[in-house]
Amino acid sequence: MKIAKRLILTTAALTAVTAGTLVGATVGQAATPQPPLRLGVTVPDALKVPDGNKLTGVFSAAGVQTYTCTNSAWTLLEPAATLWAKHDRTHRPLALHSRGPVWVSTVDGSAVNGSAIANSPRTGTIPELLVKATATRGTGVFGGVSYVQRLATTGGVAPATACTGTSTDQVSVQYTATYAFYKPAK
Repeated sequence: MKIAKRLILTTAALTAVTAGTLVGATVGQAATPQPPLRLGVTVPDALKVPDGNKLTGVFSAAGVQTYTCTNSAWTLLEPAATLWAKHDRTHRPLALHSRGPVWVSTVDGSAVNGSAIANSPRTGTIPELLVKATATRGTGVFGGVSYVQRLATTGGVAPATACTGTSTDQVSVQYTATYAFYKPAK
């Protein structure tokens, strides 16, 4: 299974390179200085990242929260979302988000796993979260990530009605969010 996932990620990365979608300077061309990252959304006090960490990536996301029927109630099974650069109107996929939670770069294969340490409830949508990294892989965009914030959430809430089926009954609810990634400041 791990080999299949790596093959998929490698194929996606090679496709991106071939299509010329990776951001960067070409040979013999100086890189253009980038302005500092800005979050562009309000962060509740409960979800503030501790001092000593620096914002290194802001991505928009769209996907689903999948729920399963457990003891006649809907419980979260897993998220599944695609992330892209916050202001990219083409929504070119740069990362995938799934159960763990884990985020994997489709560009460089780096990844971050985490565990939610704080939440901020929002009416009519899934809560915003502060996630602390529990493991990282690679040296790319997610290598060395210390914290992740899930902000500006819309949708994704489990159905309010009780389920009557078995644990094989599932429902997926669309959601959007902004994910902000932080690394220790040097």
